[in-house]
Amino acid sequence: MALAVLALPTLLVSLDTFVMVLALPEIATSLGASSTEQLWVMDIYGFMVGGLMITMGTLGDRIGRRRLLLIGGACFGVASLVAAFSTSALMLIGARAALGIAGAALTPSTLALISNIFTDAKQRATAIGVWAACFAAGAILGPIAGGVLLEHFWWGSVMLLGVPAMVLLLVVGPALLPEYRDHKAGRLDMASVALSLAMILPIIFGLKELAREGWQVVPFASVVIGVVAGWCFVRRQSRLADPLIDLRLFTDKVFNTTLGSMFAFTMLSGSAMIFLAQYVQLVEGWSPLRAAYALLPGMVAGLLSFQVAPILSRRIRPGVLLPAGLAVSVVGFLVMLQTTPGSGVAPLIIGFAISSVGGGPLLTVGIGLVVGSAPPEKAGSASGIAQTANEFGYAFGVAVLGSVLAAAYRIQMTGSGLDIPDAARHSLAGAVESAADVPSETVLPLLAAAHDAYATGLHAVALTTAVGLAIVAVCLAVNLQRPRTGASDD
Repeated sequence: MALAVLALPTLLVSLDTFVMVLALPEIATSLGASSTEQLWVMDIYGFMVGGLMITMGTLGDRIGRRRLLLIGGACFGVASLVAAFSTSALMLIGARAALGIAGAALTPSTLALISNIFTDAKQRATAIGVWAACFAAGAILGPIAGGVLLEHFWWGSVMLLGVPAMVLLLVVGPALLPEYRDHKAGRLDMASVALSLAMILPIIFGLKELAREGWQVVPFASVVIGVVAGWCFVRRQSRLADPLIDLRLFTDKVFNTTLGSMFAFTMLSGSAMIFLAQYVQLVEGWSPLRAAYALLPGMVAGLLSFQVAPILSRRIRPGVLLPAGLAVSVVGFLVMLQTTPGSGVAPLIIGFAISSVGGGPLLTVGIGLVVGSAPPEKAGSASGIAQTANEFGYAFGVAVLGSVLAAAYRIQMTGSGLDIPDAARHSLAGAVESAADVPSETVLPLLAAAHDAYATGLHAVALTTAVGLAIVAVCLAVNLQRPRTGASDD
């Protein structure tokens, strides 16, 4: 029953990320939001969640994880109401920022409480599988629920999805969830909090802008500022008696190896989903909703893998299970290499489903290893670090793999031998726009070349991901020889 209560906010945090995708056009019309304001409506939530999870995880260790969860749930419900009835774009952006702050309090609190409630290693692995599945379920249900609500109600209805769940959390949470806090923890160091925000937010913002607009001065400078702030943050943590992040966690080989592998997996395979969705829309001409349905088999496969992986971990040690799972993901990305503009989307859908199955062990058993490597009083901090690594991985992946795809596309378009407009040389979207301005006899050759070039870019992304995941699998096999695991402790 406690796990069911913890699953609710986890599901809602994920769902709130994806539900806005379909609502954005109606929001732009109803509130008169500019293109810049629309971007902030979408992005501010993720910025605040990513920027504050480390702080919230550590805060939960100090004031109590259940207390922080209930505070976060109350704030999430209130912010949802404000967002639903916003009368301007700026009001909605502010409400979405508040939702992100509340979401940052919910996520590490739920994971830390799971580690406290389920002291049996096998039960904990299964519980984390359910917890991880809630993120996949949110990604599946978000666009679908948003589409149904927008079909019958106004855009603000999608913001109200979280209110009943948060009310239920506040009613039954105090009775079903135990409290846990580190009584020896000192005060929260606000300078460290400020430095962590100055580190995380500029890096995530800069990477997203680099992925969206290409290499420009402002986003690059933002990343540099974040890196410098990160250096100052680490220096301060090493000098404090009671730091925001206990750097001793990073001396544990299991913690480092698993956390780094999760970061790499999210960077490579998590961001690849974006390029798959773009392919079926820009090359195959599918609508956004139909493109979401194309990704549905992979998401369902991942959800099932989250449930099966903890069961397998009872018989197979992580040093074998996690690399084997990544090997399956490698196969999935190699299947995607069969995709061409004339082949249809079957290789993409099948390959994405296979890769999603392979990621289950790392994203469930791996999280258990990260949190289990930390002392119980540091579980909240470890949970925040794990979730922040995923946010960083996703942002890095979009920027890095986006650059790989763009480079492959540009090289092939340049060598096509056609007289190509400059906009078409840099992106497929630019090629589609340029088609309206070129002579009619050159439209089809231009679009065909652009589709082929984008497919080549997608192949480059898939191959880069496959090679990267193979390297990660080898590192896991070498470094997880005898880890402290959930499944084999008994």
